[in-house]
Amino acid sequence: MSQWVLNFKGLCIFVLTFLLRILPIKSNKIIFFSYYGSQYGGNPKYLSEYILKNVSKDSFEIVWSFVHPNEKRAFSDYRLVRWLSLRFFYELSTSKVIVTDYRTLPIIRKRKNQYYIQTWHSSLRLKQIEKDAIDHLTTHYVKMAKKDSSKCDLLLSGCQESTTIFRRSFWYQGPIFEKGTPRNDVFFQKDIKKSEWIKAKLQIPKSHRVVTYAPTFRTNGGLDLYRLDFNAIRKKLEAEYGGDWTFLVRLHPHLLSQSQAFFMGQKVLDVTHYDDPQDILYVTDLLITDYSSLMFDFALTKRPCFLYLPDLETYMRNERELYFSIDELPFLKAFSQEELMEQIGQFKRVAYLKRINQFLEKVGSYETGHASEALVLHIQNICFGERATRSSS
Repeated sequence: MSQWVLNFKGLCIFVLTFLLRILPIKSNKIIFFSYYGSQYGGNPKYLSEYILKNVSKDSFEIVWSFVHPNEKRAFSDYRLVRWLSLRFFYELSTSKVIVTDYRTLPIIRKRKNQYYIQTWHSSLRLKQIEKDAIDHLTTHYVKMAKKDSSKCDLLLSGCQESTTIFRRSFWYQGPIFEKGTPRNDVFFQKDIKKSEWIKAKLQIPKSHRVVTYAPTFRTNGGLDLYRLDFNAIRKKLEAEYGGDWTFLVRLHPHLLSQSQAFFMGQKVLDVTHYDDPQDILYVTDLLITDYSSLMFDFALTKRPCFLYLPDLETYMRNERELYFSIDELPFLKAFSQEELMEQIGQFKRVAYLKRINQFLEKVGSYETGHASEALVLHIQNICFGERATRSSS
């Protein structure tokens, strides 16, 4: 597509959004989108589902935007619109509340009486973000991030450490909602039916325990660093802990097109294309990751997490700096597959739980399982003011 066409399209969207600003805002309408319309997950998913389950159906109009809404037709409780379509801009312009988990594009303009909630996409980060990592960010992204922060009315934080990071790095001085993150509420619920439903969806036998490998992305490309002998690890777990185990492999979304290059083998499933990592963590009994912020979400389950770090020195030299030294983290570390197998065999649950609890206390975790409830009450206040007398059950 030529630059002229792109410029003309941008001009049309600008004129359209300007004209739509004359329409009235619906006080009970909320529009959600996650990762630029590409997925149904993260904090927006869990907040919208909480509203459906716990607030009377006539209280809110819920709109979700997807790049491919036809693939989401099962979500009959939501009104679905195509990402960046004419209908999308109509719904966006007439919604009282806007909820997303990534930076908004410059063409997404907020009206004066709208309320924009930036939920972000992690409760705590290991790799530095935003202003702290400005040397690693493009000029375009920095400009977009600053513009997004100027639109934002509320930012969610999962812990005191995150609040400190946001205050320093997010180009944002507004209110921070220190009640935890909706996507982590699920880890405070023990729901056997939910676990069975997720396993059935992933085609995991109900009786199987689950080990998940979820590494983060490296900018230098290549898949060799992500390769493990999945079956050997699975058999080690079966020998140490008994029962049957299924191995899940979830690569970073940037590697969606390459995950099939892995030979998974027996009882090893590629779940890179699965929308919601929280579902995967919910049924995971043991997690193997590296520098991914998923480790902090998983810590709330108190289940074993191992960090597989064969490239630590190179990663520290080539990627973003970290907020914590590796030694500060409470998880077990391994720098080769042989060491990983040894750590699995030597795991001590009591000592591990002590380290996890001390770490959550150190970072000042706000996660209690009630983030969605608290945020919905806040939204009701925004939408209805003094009429917000209904409380979530």
